[in-house]
Amino acid sequence: MSVDVGYMREALKEAEKAFKEGEVPVGAVLVYQDRIIARGHNQVELLNDGTAHAEMVVLSAAAGLLPSWRLSEVTLYCTLEPCPMCAGALFASRCSRLVWGAKDLRVGANGSWIDLFCQKHPIHSVEVVGGVLAEESAFLMQSFFQKRRKDAALR
Repeated sequence: MSVDVGYMREALKEAEKAFKEGEVPVGAVLVYQDRIIARGHNQVELLNDGTAHAEMVVLSAAAGLLPSWRLSEVTLYCTLEPCPMCAGALFASRCSRLVWGAKDLRVGANGSWIDLFCQKHPIHSVEVVGGVLAEESAFLMQSFFQKRRKDAALR
C-alpha cells in the first residue's frame, strides 16, 4: 500500500498541473516494472476534446514504449475514479491494475455511478484498488470547483 501512496502522490502532482492550467484537476501516472513510464493530466479544455481525460492521455503516451500494446504488467494510478470511457480503455489495453483516489459521483465506473469492473469480462480482468489518498484528491477537486464558482461570480 505504501508503494501505491507514493505513486498516487505523483498522480496528484499531475492533477495540480491541471488545476493551474484551468483543467479539471485529474492526474494519472502509468507504472511498469516499478517505474513511471507515462504522466498526464486532463487536457479537455486545452485540446477541446472531451476524451482527453488523464487516463486516456497516459494510455496513449505509453503506446510504443513497451514491446506490446497489451499493458498486462502495468498499473494505472489516477486521482479520480475512472469514467466508463476510461474504464473501457483500461479493458481494451489489457491494463492489469488500477489504483484510484476520489470517488466520481457523477460518472464513476467503479461503483459510484455504475460498476463496470465487477462485471466478468470475457478475456481480461483488472485488479482495482480505490480510495488511495482519496481526501487529498477530493480536496483538490472541491477547491477547483469552488474557485471556478467564485471566478464566475466576479464576472
